[in-house]
Amino acid sequence: MYWEKDVETIDRKNLEKLQLKKLKNTLNKAVNSYYYGKAFKEKGINANSVKSLKDIQKIPFTTKDDLREHWPYGFVAVSKDDLVRMHSSSGTTGRATVVFHTTNDITVWTNLLARCMYMAGMRKSDVFQNMMTYGLFTGGLGFHYGAEKIGALVIPAGSGNSKRQIQLMMDFATTVIHVIPSYALHLSTVFTELKLDPRKDTKVRIAFVGAEPHTEKMRRKIEAIYGYQAFNSYGLSEMNGPGVAFECPYQQGMHIWEDSFLVEIIDPKTLQPVADGEEGELVMTTLQREGMPILRYRTKDLTRIIPEPCSCGRTHRRIERIKGRTDDMLIIKGVNIFPMQIEKRLMEIPGVGTNFLIVLEREEFNDSLTVKVEVGKEFFSGELKQLEMLRKKISEELKSEILITPKIDLVEPDSIPKGEGKAVRVIDNRRD
Repeated sequence: MYWEKDVETIDRKNLEKLQLKKLKNTLNKAVNSYYYGKAFKEKGINANSVKSLKDIQKIPFTTKDDLREHWPYGFVAVSKDDLVRMHSSSGTTGRATVVFHTTNDITVWTNLLARCMYMAGMRKSDVFQNMMTYGLFTGGLGFHYGAEKIGALVIPAGSGNSKRQIQLMMDFATTVIHVIPSYALHLSTVFTELKLDPRKDTKVRIAFVGAEPHTEKMRRKIEAIYGYQAFNSYGLSEMNGPGVAFECPYQQGMHIWEDSFLVEIIDPKTLQPVADGEEGELVMTTLQREGMPILRYRTKDLTRIIPEPCSCGRTHRRIERIKGRTDDMLIIKGVNIFPMQIEKRLMEIPGVGTNFLIVLEREEFNDSLTVKVEVGKEFFSGELKQLEMLRKKISEELKSEILITPKIDLVEPDSIPKGEGKAVRVIDNRRD
């Protein structure tokens, strides 16, 4: 049940003592970097400035822009000779951010992944098929190393090539997979094309899903199709990658490993902390990173701490499923909308397929929102009335969720392009 029982069930008082000790050590390391060395000198900060965990608020926030502006080595706190690996974010919203690791950093990260996967039920006897991209992206190598740490047989399949993925599952009796949720739904259509039933024709019993936002409805839809248990994971390259937080078998929030990360939830407008249970922006500090410690990093992810203890017995607090990002928010006609709100409603409507796309346009001075939705082929072969009824149903459901009436464009399955990486959910064609 536990990978490291003493660590996972440590009482809160001792956990907080451990965090304070590690925080002081982290400050002593961070000052060796150009960025924090300069910032600490300007603010008059050092390890002695922190007497309690609340004193973390004396330290300024770190943002993605800070990481970009000090490209590439401005946050490195050790000699470059001590660095053994570099990973990078996708850079889809600007210059990519890079994170450097020492040998010990990789060892710590690998152990966190093993802890996550073991908690979810993976064991040495399992066959693990990793269907994530390898390379600069952290997801592929992170899970790969964690699975090997447990001792499982690892198939480094990488992303894409759906028919080959299915063949690998069948030939080697894969029992655990790591997959992007949108690709899991796409893969189900390939099973159908091949006249195969993933429930009967594979032995997969566990899936680790992550790397892109997805709703609880989407997760349950994946579980219903495949018959396995799908575990939500959370990570970001700035905090190592995957392995920051993970679901236990109760699937009621993700345990965030507080022996490695100090967690804050702040109001993104006032930048002040909110009470446990209140929603806000997740802010994180590394507690075990040597090569590139990062302090009070504003993740832009919206969530909340779940204050109640978990039935699994672990004392590390849980965070709720990420609602969205402060920079994912769409403002249409004065209304704040998150793409995940639209996904949640779409997944509840019978006949809706596995892919959708939000398109924003500006017509003169008015913004418009169109949702392209893949629906079953049967709606295009039957009466036009049937298609119009579904269009109306989707429009009404979305209006009740986002408070404005979107245009609905119903398209046939596989009409919306799919990439091998994260699903593209929004195209913003508005011009100021």
